Formats: sequence, structure tokens, C-alpha cells
Amino acid sequence: MGLQFQLRKRRGSTCASLLPGRMTDDKDVLRDVWFGRIPTCFTLYQDEITEREAEPYYLLLPRISYLTLVTDKVKKHFQKVMRQEEINEIWFEYEGTPLKWHYPIGLLFDLHASNTALPWNITVHFKNFPEKDLLHCHSKDVIEAHFMACIKEADALKHKSQVINEMQKKDHKQLWMGLQNDKFEQFWAINRKLMEYPPEDNGFRYIPFRIYQATTERPFIQKLFRPIASGGQLHTLGDLLKDVCPSAITPEDGEKKTQIMIHGIEPMLETPIQWLSEHMSYPDNFLHISIIPRPTD
Repeated sequence: MGLQFQLRKRRGSTCASLLPGRMTDDKDVLRDVWFGRIPTCFTLYQDEITEREAEPYYLLLPRISYLTLVTDKVKKHFQKVMRQEEINEIWFEYEGTPLKWHYPIGLLFDLHASNTALPWNITVHFKNFPEKDLLHCHSKDVIEAHFMACIKEADALKHKSQVINEMQKKDHKQLWMGLQNDKFEQFWAINRKLMEYPPEDNGFRYIPFRIYQATTERPFIQKLFRPIASGGQLHTLGDLLKDVCPSAITPEDGEKKTQIMIHGIEPMLETPIQWLSEHMSYPDNFLHISIIPRPTD
């Protein structure tokens, strides 16, 4: 569907073609979301014991992936200057906040660092794993299991699990390998099936989404929400927020105190939620929406 989809470009987003007023081809949106990158500087924590000085390591992180999936080079870089007995499970932190590896990288940036200067400065640790804050990730199999569990949950919401259950095991593996190897066409050859629905339905059964707030301890908000109202009109992002998180909506006569971020940009609240779900979900098929305080400067 052709749609005049107005978005503001944000820091940490390379969605350059999603600019105000441009008629955007839908596949261009999928491609821009997929290839979004965040310039990042990894620095070893100052209390880690090293045999020589550890130089920072710079990397363009894919927004759609997971920290533990794309940081093998970071791990090897810092392990070279450390004693073997000092190396335990790697974990990452930003300004005192441990970064959850099972959250997509773009979500972590939007939630914790979207209004800071680039590059994103992440601290690397090999000791004192924060058991209360992070899940362990001893292998890529753990990431794959989490990723596939999310996709299955999303399809249960969208299609009562019918699409994912009709796929073969090799299709599931192709979704994972497409993400792991950063292969857009390989991934979308299968994922497009998860984004389809019968024409008479006008949309998914429910929208898979999670709303995260920087100012609360609650992990995220998630509930059942239909993309089509009982009267047949399309529900919008604004409708979703009014229903699920009304505090994020600015009163007509009030000052705007929050930003609603998806993939580093602020979609217009009038955008149909079905369109967002089809085009701006992460590879796990969820819309990950960050609500953050608006900068005061």
C-alpha cells in the first residue's frame, strides 16, 4: 500500500529515506529498517585486570540484532589483553545500566541512549555478572531459542499460530540464519508469510507489540490489541497508546513530555498500527516501542 509516511530522522538511525513528506515504497521501509546501524565504541571496564592497555573497539551495530550475536570481535579484541583466569562471561553496560542481550540492539539504544551523542559508549565486563539484571547467554543456541520463541508468540497473536506451525523446520532455520548472517532477502523470503493475512480480515488478529518506558522498573507493557476497530476503521499508533499507556499521550493543551520511538524515529500517531506491524516490527515480529522523556534542552 502506498502511504505518505512522515517520520523524523533520529540519532542512531540510518533510515535516511524515511524523511518527511516522501512517498515511500514499502520494501524501501523494510530495507531501511533492516540496515539501520548504530556507531558504537566498546571500552573495557577500568577494574578489569589486563596485561597491557586495552584499546577501545569500534563497531557499527545492527539495530535489528542482539548484542551477544554480533560482538564476537569485541570479545576477542579484549580477551587478547587479559589473563585467561580473569575471563568469565561477557556482559555489557551503559552508564551503570546492564544491557539486556535478549532485547534487540535498536530497542536498547532507543530506551537508554537515544538523546546522547554518537558513538554509543558501551562498557565491557568479564567479571561480576549481574545475576538479578541479566539472563545468561552461554551460546548462540540460547539466542536462537529466544528469537524463535518470540516469533512463535507473535504468530499466535497474529494467526493463532497457523502460519508458523505450517512452516517446515528448514523455514524456521532460514529465519534464524537470515538474522544471524544479516541476509535481508534470505530472511524476508520466509518472514513475508508471517506478515500476510486473508484479504477479508483487513489485518492481523492481534498486534504483537511491547511498550517500554525508561522511567519505570516494569519490564514492558503487553496486552491484546486489534488493528481494526469494531466499526471497521483502522486503529492507529495513537489509539494503541491511549488504550495501553495513556500517560504517553500529550494533552491537547499540554506540553509534550515524552517521545515515542520505534527504530530511532518518531512515527506520527496517526499511522495505522497494522502498517507499523507489517513494516517496522523487529525480526522477532514484535513492534518494540520505547517511551522516553523528551529532552529539556
